[in-house]
Amino acid sequence: MTQVNIHEAKTHLSRLVEEVSGGAEVVIAKEGKPVARLVPMVPAKRVRKLGMLKGKLRVPDDFDGPLAAKVIASFEGH
Repeated sequence: MTQVNIHEAKTHLSRLVEEVSGGAEVVIAKEGKPVARLVPMVPAKRVRKLGMLKGKLRVPDDFDGPLAAKVIASFEGH
């Protein structure tokens, strides 16, 4: 972990951001006392819950049956 004063942080922000994006942490100090910490962003992991719609949807028995001639004609532009 690197510690820099506020003036140095302002002057070298681009370099510090590059370091942090590589996994480093930087502490920003004012008059030698730590006041902030620059850390890499970690994307939040989205928890996927299976079965959320169970019992809420109904699939008809003829779901995969042949389409009506009127529906086919609409797809063909008639």
